[in-house]
Amino acid sequence: MNIKRLLFGLVILTMAMVSCNGNMQKQELKSPDGKIAISINLESGQPTYQVSFNGKSVINPSTLGFDFTNMPAIKSGWEIVSAKETSSNSNWEMPWGEKRVVEDHFNELIVALVEKQAPNRKMNLEFKAYNDGIGFRYEFPEQEAMKELLIAEENTEFNLTGDHKVWWIPGDWDIYEHLYHTSQFSEIDATKLRGHASLAQTSIPNNAMNTPVSMKTVEGIYLSFHEANLTDYSGMTLKVDTSNMKMVSTLVGSERTDYKVKRSLPFHTPWRTIQIAEKAGDLIESDLIVNLNEPNKIGDVSYFKPMKYVGIWWDMHLGTKTWDKASGRHGATTEYAKELIDFASENNIGGILVEGWNTGWEHWIGFEDREGVFDFVTAYDDYDLPEVVRYGKEKGVELIMHHETSAAPRTYDQQLDTAYHLMNSLGIHSVKTGYVGKLIPKGEYHHGQWMVNHYRRALEMGAKYKVAVNAHEPIKATGLRRTYPNAISREGLRGQEFNAWSSDGGNPAEHLPIVAFTRMLAGPIDYTPGIFNIKLKPYKENNQVNTTLAHQLALYVVINSPIQMVPDLIENYKGHPAFQFIRDVAVNWEQSKVLNGEIGDFVTIARQDRASKNWFVGAITDENARDMSLKLDFLPAGKKYKASLYLDGDNAHWDKNPTDYKIESQVVDSKSVLDLHLAAGGGAAISLIEIK
Repeated sequence: MNIKRLLFGLVILTMAMVSCNGNMQKQELKSPDGKIAISINLESGQPTYQVSFNGKSVINPSTLGFDFTNMPAIKSGWEIVSAKETSSNSNWEMPWGEKRVVEDHFNELIVALVEKQAPNRKMNLEFKAYNDGIGFRYEFPEQEAMKELLIAEENTEFNLTGDHKVWWIPGDWDIYEHLYHTSQFSEIDATKLRGHASLAQTSIPNNAMNTPVSMKTVEGIYLSFHEANLTDYSGMTLKVDTSNMKMVSTLVGSERTDYKVKRSLPFHTPWRTIQIAEKAGDLIESDLIVNLNEPNKIGDVSYFKPMKYVGIWWDMHLGTKTWDKASGRHGATTEYAKELIDFASENNIGGILVEGWNTGWEHWIGFEDREGVFDFVTAYDDYDLPEVVRYGKEKGVELIMHHETSAAPRTYDQQLDTAYHLMNSLGIHSVKTGYVGKLIPKGEYHHGQWMVNHYRRALEMGAKYKVAVNAHEPIKATGLRRTYPNAISREGLRGQEFNAWSSDGGNPAEHLPIVAFTRMLAGPIDYTPGIFNIKLKPYKENNQVNTTLAHQLALYVVINSPIQMVPDLIENYKGHPAFQFIRDVAVNWEQSKVLNGEIGDFVTIARQDRASKNWFVGAITDENARDMSLKLDFLPAGKKYKASLYLDGDNAHWDKNPTDYKIESQVVDSKSVLDLHLAAGGGAAISLIEIK
């Protein structure tokens, strides 16, 4: 009898949810705290949505739809036939990352639509409202009216409420390695950035932006637009309509087909996401992107150990060594690898990356025909792979494998199983992959469906052989690290190496204070912080790193990644007092807190080490010097900590005097306040070690 009453109650509840709005063609969903509201409307027969925050619109009514090559567009002529609202509140644990416990609290609304006229196609709209933003996606259930979709374009609108301030990079179909631009929305013109001299390739067909793209409204509300769970679909760029203050999704295409996505039913698209915050730092603390992904489906990943790592890498960018052996300055030798392993072992550094170890580097960049160039199991004769692995294990240092594909993924596909089996047999549990250059086959792009599926195959092969993947020249991060926690990090931005060889002055001091609020919202970044020889002398007289040394130290905390490189030549670290911070700093966190920040100006982040419970703080600024007071009220009450502060010196300046620094120490607790001065382009790195 109780079961019958329960079932009857559930039926009544479902009916109430479906008919709570007298007009079926209008539906509403609110976040658990009630601050965010999504309105779905079909009065005109075309689905639209609107988003408000604290009672004010942040996304004006915006249309949803598709163009196809094999059937009429989805536009007008639809009606809502049912709507179901549910709620969920749970926690899940990250096996590694910026926090251990993630709260997954949302309200969900699934709206079922049917086309009024034959063939009466069906489509569902799924909305989730969290306290930190929203996600929505299209779902195409199995049906007689359509079996396969050839999507020419997805027409998802984001109709803005004003001329917002925007931090953006162009909607490049091949790379994300652009400097961020700061402008009003009405001033965006991505087409001016085509053919950048410092980039390997650019494909910018539209005045569009890549995501995440972050904005600030006149009212001081922060918005960031991205996507979650990008699976078997093309990456989304956002086409800019400056006249109407509107963005429209524009998928990355292919020159080999007249469609951009091919999918059989049933399937659902990636989530389209909007993070909403009253403070800039709340964007960084948001878990929206990972929460919109499925739970871990590959099981235990304890074979991957979060670590700092040295590498045979920066040498090549400075020109002291080369990837290829024919030059006579080959970097990847057994002897040099062992030297770096010794240094790592002595300095609490768990890994070593060796680039240029395998045959093929003489014929990889600048060549049209790069198919079959790289062999991912055969080493040059001056590099003994098994011996390097053995020596590393003896010293407690793991080898990170390197696979540069030269943007010839079909060659990599053919060797995936063999190459990952080799890693597994040697006990190598992580690989850095690379995809430099224009893609082969010609007509495909790094961010289209064809390559999205390739990147996924590498992850799945990694899961099979207990290998974690750090992808460079990747597809964007969309939170899949929750589902595939062997997706540990990726590049997907303009990295440190641009400071060594770009012709445009390198990455400006504002670069990372922007990246923290844009690219980093997508997921972990392999940026390679920690350059001590800021002026790059005597190797690169016309290049330099455009920050202070203290800024470089702070990046180990500000930039989130479970692997952090210690990239400079080891002679620049030996005997340097500031290197102690790199020895001490953790890479895997119990929790993270943003203490202050404004996009493009400055940011301060505190993170608690998951292993020791000690805290580390990183603060960075742009080209402007600034003072800040940091309350340490995030520390547990009643405990004292030794604070070691690595600060800009009194005369520090990112260009005039970048290596001026000082180290101070004091005893602090949760009531303490630290007054910091950050030089122009400067920073502060702080370790807080509990006094037992």
